[in-house]
Amino acid sequence: MTNNNYYNEFFEFGQQKINFNFYELSLPDDDPVFTLKKVMEEMDFTALFAQYSGKGKHGFNPIMKYGVLTYANMRGVREIDRIVELCKRDLAFIWLSQGTQPKRDAFYDFINKKLTPEILDDLNYQLLRLLKKEGLITLESLFIDGTKIEANANRYTFVWRGTLNYHLVGLLDNIESLYQKYNELLEENGYGEKYGLGNARMFFIEGMDKVRAVIEKNRKRKLTKHKKLSNNTIIEIDNCSPLDLLKVQKNLMRIAENEGIPFVSGKGKKKSELQKLYEELDACGNKLMEYKECFEVMGKERNSYSKTDLEATFMRMKEDHMKNGQLKAAYNVQIAVENYFIVHAYVSNDRTDYNTLIPVVQKHIHAFGEVLKETTADSGYCSEKNLLFLKEHNIESYIKLQDHEQRKTRAYKEDIGKYYNMTTQIFEDEHFYICHDGRELRHIRTEEKEMDGYTQTLEVYGCADCSGCEHKARCLYRYHPEKDADKNKVMKINERWEALKESSHANIQSEKGILNRQIRSIQTEGHFGDIKENDDFRRFNHRTADKVYKEFLLYAIGRNINKYHRFLCNKIQKFEGKKEETVA
Repeated sequence: MTNNNYYNEFFEFGQQKINFNFYELSLPDDDPVFTLKKVMEEMDFTALFAQYSGKGKHGFNPIMKYGVLTYANMRGVREIDRIVELCKRDLAFIWLSQGTQPKRDAFYDFINKKLTPEILDDLNYQLLRLLKKEGLITLESLFIDGTKIEANANRYTFVWRGTLNYHLVGLLDNIESLYQKYNELLEENGYGEKYGLGNARMFFIEGMDKVRAVIEKNRKRKLTKHKKLSNNTIIEIDNCSPLDLLKVQKNLMRIAENEGIPFVSGKGKKKSELQKLYEELDACGNKLMEYKECFEVMGKERNSYSKTDLEATFMRMKEDHMKNGQLKAAYNVQIAVENYFIVHAYVSNDRTDYNTLIPVVQKHIHAFGEVLKETTADSGYCSEKNLLFLKEHNIESYIKLQDHEQRKTRAYKEDIGKYYNMTTQIFEDEHFYICHDGRELRHIRTEEKEMDGYTQTLEVYGCADCSGCEHKARCLYRYHPEKDADKNKVMKINERWEALKESSHANIQSEKGILNRQIRSIQTEGHFGDIKENDDFRRFNHRTADKVYKEFLLYAIGRNINKYHRFLCNKIQKFEGKKEETVA
């Protein structure tokens, strides 16, 4: 059993057990370290204590190490070597560490082995509950946004799906030619009938036809100096097994042993055709295994990864002073903010924001229950899956639509071929549309498509006869007078998706929606401005998603305590929107 008294003796009713009066008197009264101490005294570190066995020598106090790391992040210091140096020379760090001067190995062991993401989440949520108790947050509203932060990975050690697909085609062609040689060897020498061996058959990989088609198109586009097409087709690499090559190799070895054909090595020794074939198959098998491992690391969600950080994805960064996008290995960092405080942090290797909203909201529900009432985000989070999830959990969506600006244009409002510019009627419980020419578009059928986690339903409407309509050129998509003379109007509508969009659009157009958009741009973008510009947090120090998440969450906790300190000192107030200017 862990001796909790050893760890709990770090505090004694509002002050540290070991009181460094000299250092405490030398620190200013408004130093944030006192706010940190106040917060930590109200925290429960039971989950952290459980990481220690209680056997052997007692190391440095885990509460102290957590406090030092948090305070370092409050000061904008993330490098372990710098923290170790500050524990020797900075008064606040000396006072907080009780003069123990822990080494870098102690901090690395604590971060990598003891301070798990779950424990760190729990400590952050304890802080948030304290802030809620003091009325600084409600946990009922979240403002979500994301940014890309460079990974600690060599940018020149990247692997691309398109490149793998290209080289895999060449490898498969080579394997097929070796199979042909093998079959010819069996036929010419009668080995197949003699040893009961069948011909080798090339295995089939689903998706390779698309890959080959793109390669052929790119060869033609190269001659015309056109831009290459991306070749990120996801193939079923599981059907491609190096064991198939190994069986052929075993057959060759069996033939060599029975026929007395030696396998030689070294200079001046001529290899037999059978040995050459064996070695070529062996090289192809090893290469095929390498490609399979690359595809397995990449998965089906990504199109690239770095060899120095397998969980980082190459993303387009906007950091160049000439506004040129830079391609770097990075992580997509998401934050959910309320009243300047970072409620949640989420680190993803997904290049887009579509798939990051639901995990953030799920974290909130898991931590605090069904208390969330509204969520505000930009158009990057607008998708049917996200809006449907929010509706199912009774959360109001203040998410900007992707066509928000387009809706304001005249072209959008005057496009007669779109359903939203048509009138609707209901007759005998049947819903149908009336086009610009006054013709009816009746319901034809319902189509369903299985998506990631939900089913998409499409309603198909069509006009029975569009002949003689003078608006066909404006109504039909890519209308050609000669080819499409007999073509009738057909349109597919995802009515559930359209209803969700209209509800979210109505929300952001309301007075509260306008205010929420103001708050989101100020609070989330303000955080990212501080993170990248003021604190120079542009690159992670750690590798792998778990360590990167812990690094960022420690930083987020430090920012939260700094904000809390500023609230206590009346340096900032709760943002309530722009005040109306009075005219004298």
